[in-house]
Amino acid sequence: MDYLASQVLFFVKAHPEWAALIIGLVAFGESFVFLSLLFPGTAILIASGALIEAGILDPFSPVVAGIVGAVLGDAISFWLGQKFGPLLSDVWPFRRHPERLENGISFFKRYGASSVFIGRFFGPLRAVIPLAAGILHMPSRRFYMANVLSAIVWAPALVFSGDLLAHSLGPQNLATKIFYVTVIAAALALLAPSVRRLFTTK
Repeated sequence: MDYLASQVLFFVKAHPEWAALIIGLVAFGESFVFLSLLFPGTAILIASGALIEAGILDPFSPVVAGIVGAVLGDAISFWLGQKFGPLLSDVWPFRRHPERLENGISFFKRYGASSVFIGRFFGPLRAVIPLAAGILHMPSRRFYMANVLSAIVWAPALVFSGDLLAHSLGPQNLATKIFYVTVIAAALALLAPSVRRLFTTK
């Protein structure tokens, strides 16, 4: 996963004109229920901040692209929950790991509409909560409010935290900064389930 994240970032470094599209797709993949588990989106978004710190990317377009991608990923997951509901338990990855969907539904039942906002910040809940919200018939207006507001906080927080991390590393070359920021981002992603348990334990 770290290798894939680094390759994506080096491609963006070489082709900054593709940055907005790629970062938008990354944010979408991180938020869409059937891609989130396979995609190192959080690491890529955080490490893209190193490219901002280096002056290769402007700070505006990656953030906007991240917000748009995140909103669309959650929106499609929500629609799938509304449309197909309980049938999704028989679809990969929930057929092999039913606890992932069950945990998302339990989290939504416990925190209600606020779970859409909270869940954005904790993988693997990030992409499952919108699906659970659709299955449990959350009103669309309330869902989209939480979806958009959480994306507006989430995407800039990741990108600018990478910018700050890269700046804190001092006068390293860009490849070294990308490596260190990606490793730190991956470590934070590994810690996320432990933090999530603080919310889900009764």
